[in-house]
Amino acid sequence: MRSTVTAPPPLALLLLFFVLYISTFFNVGVAAGGDSTAAGENPFTPKGYLIRYWKKQISNDLPKPEFLLSKASPLNAAQFAAFSKLAADQNSLSTQLPEFCAKADLLCFPDLTPSLEKHSSDVNFATYRNKNFTNYGTGRPGGVDAFSGYSEGENLPIDSFRRYSRDGVGHNEKFTGYATEANVADQSFNSYGTAATGGGGEFTKYNSEVNVPNLRFTAYSDSTTGHSQSFTEYTNQANAGDEKFTSYGKKSVGATNEFAGYGKDSNVMGSTFNNYGEKGDAANDTFTSYGTNTNNPQNNFRNYGTLGSSATESFKGYREQANVGDDNFDSYGKNSNAGKIDFVNYGKSFNEGTDKFTGYGKKDDSTNNSPTVDFKIYGVNNTFKEYAKEGAATFSTYENKTSSAEEEASLAAVNGRKVNKWVVEPGKFFREAMLKTGTVMPMPDIRDKMPKRSFLPRTIVSKLPFSTSKLAEMKKIFHAGDDADSTMAKMLTDALHECERAPSPGETKRCVASIEDMIDFATTVLGRNVVVRTTANTAGHGGDILLGEVKGVNGGKVTRSVSCHQSLYPYLLYYCHSVPKVRVYEADILDPNTKTKINHGVAICHLDTSSWSPGHGSFVLLGSGPGKIEVCHWIFENDMTWAVAD
Repeated sequence: MRSTVTAPPPLALLLLFFVLYISTFFNVGVAAGGDSTAAGENPFTPKGYLIRYWKKQISNDLPKPEFLLSKASPLNAAQFAAFSKLAADQNSLSTQLPEFCAKADLLCFPDLTPSLEKHSSDVNFATYRNKNFTNYGTGRPGGVDAFSGYSEGENLPIDSFRRYSRDGVGHNEKFTGYATEANVADQSFNSYGTAATGGGGEFTKYNSEVNVPNLRFTAYSDSTTGHSQSFTEYTNQANAGDEKFTSYGKKSVGATNEFAGYGKDSNVMGSTFNNYGEKGDAANDTFTSYGTNTNNPQNNFRNYGTLGSSATESFKGYREQANVGDDNFDSYGKNSNAGKIDFVNYGKSFNEGTDKFTGYGKKDDSTNNSPTVDFKIYGVNNTFKEYAKEGAATFSTYENKTSSAEEEASLAAVNGRKVNKWVVEPGKFFREAMLKTGTVMPMPDIRDKMPKRSFLPRTIVSKLPFSTSKLAEMKKIFHAGDDADSTMAKMLTDALHECERAPSPGETKRCVASIEDMIDFATTVLGRNVVVRTTANTAGHGGDILLGEVKGVNGGKVTRSVSCHQSLYPYLLYYCHSVPKVRVYEADILDPNTKTKINHGVAICHLDTSSWSPGHGSFVLLGSGPGKIEVCHWIFENDMTWAVAD
C-alpha cells in the first residue's frame, strides 16, 4: 500500500490564513485583498490601530467621525515600523527628516542650499519663489531689478537674501508683490542695500494678507548715502506673526525711509526695531500709518534714532484705533543732535494698551543739544521714565487717562462723531439668543488656515521630546538651526509656551499630538460615552446665513465639553481644554435666499466670561465686559468639541 505525502500549502494560502487569524484576533473584518472592512485599513497601520483603540475606549457604537479619522497618520505598516525605530534614536530621525516629513504628512521647511547665481544686468522676475540668494546685485551701477511677483500665494514660502544690492550706485530695486497671500512665511534679508549710494528700494506689497509671517531684516539700508527705501504696504491684514529689523538705516547719510502702511488691520502682530537710524546723518524717516486698526499689537523700538544728527523722524499715525496691545520704546532719539521727532497721532486707541518710553529724547551731554519732540495727539496709559528733561517737548493734546467703551460712545453721541473701533469680523462672536430658528446672522470666515498636516502615531510621538528643557533636541530634530527667530524655532517655542502655561481659573487643559491622546483626555473629563462634533463644512462663510432647526446638545442643559483647537507645529498638535458652564448647540445652516440647507453648524456658548480679558474681541464686538454677558461662537473647520452622547 503506497503512503500518501501531503504537499505544503501555497505561500499565498498561508498568508491568507495568517491575515484571517490576525483579523479575528483584533476583531477586524476582512475584505478581498486582505483589507479590513470595518476600517478600510490594514490592521498594522496607525489608522488600523486607532480604530481598535476607539472601540476599546469609547463605550457607544455611534458612527466614528470621518473628519477626525482622516487626520490619522498616513504611514503604511512598513513605514510605521521603520520610523518608530528611527524615533527611538533621534539623531537617526533627524538625518531622515525630509523623507519622514513627506511620508508622515508633516510641516517641515526645506534646507535651502546657497544659490551662487550672479546677475550683472537688469532683471525682471515675473514670478519667483523659494530661493536663497547668497549674493544678489552687489556693486551694481545704475539699472533696475524688479520682482513683479515673489512667492505670492504660497503655502510655505521660504526665502533668504544674504546680500541684496550691496555697494550699488544709483541702483533701484523693486518688489511689486512680495509673498502676498501666503500662509506661513519665513523670509530673511541678512543684508539689504548696505553701503548703497543713491537709487532706492521699493516694496509695494510686502507680506500683505499673510496668515503667520516671520520676517527678518538683519541689516537694512545701513551705511547708505542718499538711498531711499519705501514700503507702501508692509504686512497689512496679517495674522499673528512677527517682524524684526535688527539694524535699520545705521550710519546712513541723507537717507529717506518710508513705511506708508505698516501692519494695518493686522491681528496680534509683533514688531521689533532693535536699532533704527542709529548714528544717521540728516535722515528723514516717516511712518505714515503704523499699526492702525490692529488687535493687540506688540511693538518694540529698542534703539531708535540714537546719536542721530539733524534727523527728522515722523509717525503720522501710530497705533490709531488699535485694540489693547503693548508698545515699548527703550531708547528713542537719545543723544541726538538737533533732530526733530514728530508724533502727529500716537496711540489713540479704542481699548487702552500700554506704552512705555524708558528713554525718550534725552539730550546729548557732549553737545548739550536736544531733539525737538512734538505730540499732537497722545493716547492713554503711557509711561515716560526719562523724557527730554531739558529738551523741547510739545504735547498739543495729551490724554493720560482711561476711558471705557461706554464713555467713548457717549462722547461720540454728544460730539456727533463716529467711533471707529477695532473691527472684529461680524459673526465671530454672538449672543445665545440668536441661536433659534429663523435668525439671519453673518457667518465669519471659519475656514482652517493652518498648513495641512497629520497626527503622528502615539508610539512615535511618545518618543519625541516636547518640553522647554528639551528645546535644543527638538530644534535639532526639525532642523530649526541656531536662529532663535526662524519660523521653525518660533513654532516650537510658541507651542511649548501655550502647552506649558498654567490653566485659567476653572480650565482643564492638555496638548495632544495623537488621536489616542485626545480620546484619553476627552474620556477622562467626560467619561467613555462621548461624541465629537464639528461644523460640517465652510459653506456660508463671509455672508449672511439663515438658521434652520436648532438643537441643544444634552437637551440644552448647562454641561461640560472638551474643545480642541489646532496649534502651529510640525505635526498636528491640538490644544484641548474643558471649561465649566457651557451649552453646546447644533444648527442647520440655510441659504437665506433659497432656504436650502448648505451646512450643519456646531456652536458653543460660554456662560461664565468673568476670567476673560476686558479687551477680548467678543466684548469689542458685542459690548459689555467680563462676567457681564455670555459669549457664543461657531466651531471652526478642523476644530472640534466633545460632549457626553445624548
